[in-house]
Parts: sequence; C-alpha cells; structure tokens
Amino acid sequence: MTGKVWLVGAGPGDAGLFTLRGKEVLESADVVVYDALVGKSILNMIPERAELIFAGKRSGNHFLKQEETNRVLLEEARKGKNVVRLKGGDPFVFGRGGEELELLAEYEIPFEVVPGVTSAFAVPAYNGIPVTHRDFCSGVHIITGHRRRDHSYDIDFDALVRTRGTLIFLMGIAALPDICAGLLHAGMDPQTPSAVLEKGTTADQRRISAPLANLVKECKAQAVETPAIIVVGDVCALSEKFFWYEKKPLAGVRLIVTRPKESVSRLSGMLRQKGAEVWELPSIATEPLTNTTAFQKCLLEVAGGSYDWMVFTSPAGVRIFFDAFLEKQDARTLYRTRIAVIGRGTRNELGRYGLHADFVPSYYDGETLGKELAGHCKPGERVLISRAKNGNPALTVELNKVDGLKIKDLPIYETVYVKSRVIDERAAIEKHLIDFAVFTSASTVKGFVNSVGDIDYSGLKAICIGNQTAEEARKHNMKTYVAEKATLEALVDCVEKTAAELRLT
Repeated sequence: MTGKVWLVGAGPGDAGLFTLRGKEVLESADVVVYDALVGKSILNMIPERAELIFAGKRSGNHFLKQEETNRVLLEEARKGKNVVRLKGGDPFVFGRGGEELELLAEYEIPFEVVPGVTSAFAVPAYNGIPVTHRDFCSGVHIITGHRRRDHSYDIDFDALVRTRGTLIFLMGIAALPDICAGLLHAGMDPQTPSAVLEKGTTADQRRISAPLANLVKECKAQAVETPAIIVVGDVCALSEKFFWYEKKPLAGVRLIVTRPKESVSRLSGMLRQKGAEVWELPSIATEPLTNTTAFQKCLLEVAGGSYDWMVFTSPAGVRIFFDAFLEKQDARTLYRTRIAVIGRGTRNELGRYGLHADFVPSYYDGETLGKELAGHCKPGERVLISRAKNGNPALTVELNKVDGLKIKDLPIYETVYVKSRVIDERAAIEKHLIDFAVFTSASTVKGFVNSVGDIDYSGLKAICIGNQTAEEARKHNMKTYVAEKATLEALVDCVEKTAAELRLT
C-alpha cells in the first residue's frame, strides 16, 4: 500500500501562526521530515509515535542534501506511511517545495500541499511594516538573496528599482553588501528607508533600520545574525509608528512550560497572549493504574455509596477516575457523596463531567486541603482519595487528625518523567536561551531536572505556582519566584511582574 506526503508550511516561528490545517495534518503523521527553521513550539506538536528525520537546512549548512531529502520522502511514502515534510515559512516561497514534489509526481505518490504563513509578510508585520500602503507603493516583490555557490547573481536590479515597490529579500544576509550595491548602482535613492528584520516573530526579534546607503554599515555594527530578511522601501519608515509587538508585556521573553502535555495549552495560550515565546516541554506524564483489582473494586464501592467524601488533588486524577467510572457506572449514584478538590483547575475538570465540587480550600495545596477539609468531616465517615502514586503525605496527615475518620488513599495513576525528542533542553539552559522555566508542581521540577541532567541551575529563573514547588526548585539552586495564588492566572501575573522587575535592574 502506498502512503502519502503532505508538504506543510510551519510559518516563520510563532506557534500562533501555524495553520489549523497544518496542525491537523501533523497530528496524523507517521514520519516527520523537518527543517532547522521550524519553530520549537511547533516541533513539540509532533506526536510521540511519529518517526523524526532532521533535514537540516540552515544558511550554508545542509544536514541532508536536497536530493537526499527528496529520496527520503519517496521511500517513506512507498512504505505506506503518512509523511509530513515540515518546512519553515511557506514551502512554495523559496522553500524548494516544487523540487520535492517532482520526484513524488514522477512515481505517482499522492501528495498535498498545506501553505504556511510566509516570513516575507509575517515578519514585517510583526515589526510594524506594512509591505503595501497606497500612500507609498503599489506593489511588493519577493526576491531570493541566496545564490548558488560559484554563481553570480541573476537579479535585474534595474527592473526592481523601476517598480518603485517594496522589495523583500529572503535568505540574503550573506549577500547584503551586494544587494545594497546593486540597488544603488541601479539608481535607487541612497536615502530610501530600509531594514533588516532578524529572527522575526520570536523572542529574539530585532529590527535594524537605516537608509539604504547605510544599511550594511549599521548591520555590521549591530552584528546581525540569520535568519533575517531585508526590506527596502518607503514603508519601512512606518515601523516607528506602527510597531506593536514590542509593546506586549512579555515581548522578548522566552520560557519553558513544563506542564503535562494534556494540560499545557491553556497556560501556554495565556503567556503567548502577552507576547512570550513559549516552548512547551512537558517534564512529566501520567500513566493510569486503572486495571488493578483495588481500583475496580473501588469503582463498585463508589457506585454503592460507600464513601461520604471523594477527594481529588489534580485534573489528571479527575479525568482518569471518571473516564473509568462512567464507562460502567451512572453519575447519579454519586448523589450522596460529597466531592473535595484541591483547586480551581481540578474543579474545572470536574465540571466537564457535569459534577460540582462541594469543597475547595482557601489555598491550593495538599496541606491546606487536609486541614480545612478535616473541619468538615465527622468521625466514622469514609473518605476516598484518588490521586497519584506517592502523593503528598501532608493531606492524609491532616485528615488523620480527625478521630475515627476512615481514609482510603488509592493510587490511580503514576507520574513518569518525559524528555523532548526535538529540543536539547540542557544546551538551551547552558547557552542562556531560556528566560524562565514555569513549574506547576514539584513533580514538574523533578521531571525537568531528570530530563536535563546534572548541570548548574543557578542561572535559571523558576516561576513556581506554590511554596512546595519552589522548595523543590531551590534544592537545585534555581532562582525562584512564587505566584501569590496557586492559579494559572496568578502564575502568569508572576511571570509578567518578574520580567518587568528584572528589566528595571
């Protein structure tokens, strides 16, 4: 059986610019062949089951030659696999997408193209540069600044100057002196506004603006790095009026979110809304323990009304318990059972099953939950705690202070450590690429350290949801900042406040 190839554009870097269709296709992939310029947050969307093949392709450095990449796509598809060729930007805008389809067409391999947001338009937009404006120009032209080795430029600079439109050069930083000289020699006004836009739509975004005649000198002085694009035209002058990305409170901040994969999206979305570049690097995952005799017996006991209280300490616990319970039992059997949860997130997860939490502590941690719930329990009542294996003992210590209270502490899942397959977290920390690591539990800290290994964490700033999480981070010499409340909203506020304070010092 022949497989199929999807040529997918990943956009310029910001995960929010990855298309819905691209994400849908990526989730069904058996094999992903990806480039170096694909955003880290997008790489983390690749399903665990998919085989990864790195095709490289950065300026002057190709891990796989183009012909080898073409052959890989063909061979994997002929094995009957769903193959996603994941490329930065748009695959048909100087992405050599057409070349990659030629071999597939020759061998009659089915394929589809999923366009991506091209950096030619997105990066100027993130820098406040509209590539067209009726008061300045009537057209825009995209030109490759890359030339084949030992070949001269095949660019008609005279024709480009005559268009009087916005000129956008992709992959042209190495050739910047030649491009500027070519335009000037063709008669372009030396004072024409121009800009080099470095690492657009990421936390490292930077704009170097100068008149065309001074652009090379200015870029050399500021040590411009790739990837970057060159924009030449009067619209560049609008950037000082229209820039907006830098105004976001977390613009320029890159951080790691370590929540489990199934729980990470809301927190990441809140941080991205404020301008942060978020790398979703779950450090823990949950593995259900629902096939045990003890768990199956407990389901029957709950349905029979054997417990006065059910206690949940995480959204994962709620999800795992009720997914199993509702397969065989009716939620109406719970009418006599009261439910306590550790915090807002767990309460919200409970609501997804049409259930209401009868008790939520004033502070969202195990010790407070135990202390305050103890005041609502009576001697002789039965309490079921459904949570992770090796859960925080503070909860049961406090509940055991109630004379005659019968407690069943049932492990329904265990926490396992996970590691990213596509991002070298250790290198990112050692190279100081990460501004903050955001931790929502002590377990996420442990999982993160387990993934990264034994390094110096003293330069890493840890944003922690509570004191127990911060205590774990301090064990590894991380600089800790604690949210005022154990909520995602307070956690995001802590990131924003800390970022602002550090920029002032």
